[in-house]
Amino acid sequence: MSIPLTAVQSIREAGYNEAWLQEMIWQNPACLGFGDLEALQKERTQPTGGRIDMLLKDPSNDTMYEVEIMLGATDETHIIRTIEYWDNEKRRWPTRHHIAVLVAEDINRRFFNVIHILSHSIPIVAVQVSLLHLDGKVGLHFAKILDTFQEVDDGSGSEVDQHNLGWWIANLPDTVAYATYFENVATKHGMKLEKDGVKNYVSLNNGNRNFVWIRPRRNKTALVEFRVNDLVWEEVEQKLQSIGVTPNRKSTGNFVFNMTPKDANSNNEVVFSEVIALLKDI
Repeated sequence: MSIPLTAVQSIREAGYNEAWLQEMIWQNPACLGFGDLEALQKERTQPTGGRIDMLLKDPSNDTMYEVEIMLGATDETHIIRTIEYWDNEKRRWPTRHHIAVLVAEDINRRFFNVIHILSHSIPIVAVQVSLLHLDGKVGLHFAKILDTFQEVDDGSGSEVDQHNLGWWIANLPDTVAYATYFENVATKHGMKLEKDGVKNYVSLNNGNRNFVWIRPRRNKTALVEFRVNDLVWEEVEQKLQSIGVTPNRKSTGNFVFNMTPKDANSNNEVVFSEVIALLKDI
């Protein structure tokens, strides 16, 4: 069997420019590998100056993707710009999860190491794009080559005193009610969880680390996130789908799902307790 050979060519050498690449991504945001994203805005003006190339959103969980695009090799200017724009949008939409995305043709070793260091504290993902020639046709290939962020969840920081659990009870009791629901479910099935509150979410921990986060959404709904890994992902997904809940995997490896007041009922307690049991030893 004959296997055709693929040739890689610089996007500029092929006669295209950055605006063309931007439009290709805009027309098909799923090409970046983050799922079925919604294209929100191109060239969005930033309060600090400049324009973000693209703002995308995952409609299933309100995760925002701040995308910076460049041709050729990465450089420090684009890395700084990517992080700056991510920070601007995070301040604009503080209750949503935000991921910075740098798309480039060549992420060289020097800047790969820089992004890798940054990614331990900032959710930044590096995507390498290639222009391919195959059998007389031209195509784009996108590959995530760096996605290592793990969310800091110890509840420490300057915001704790201002947005503690008491603040959430007084201002957003519906969000606390979801946390209380999971807390009670765990208690009934022999698991001890404790609620806490910081600026952007109410969390549940087992005395050692957080593994449930609850963020407020409109109309008394919530975005619920569980810490999970590949070992139990399929089992957890099946259990949640059995009660009509569809989880989505984040770039961190955790999963999120939208929850409504009708989901927090006694009929679903057994399934949620089984899910928590799978996660508690991670």
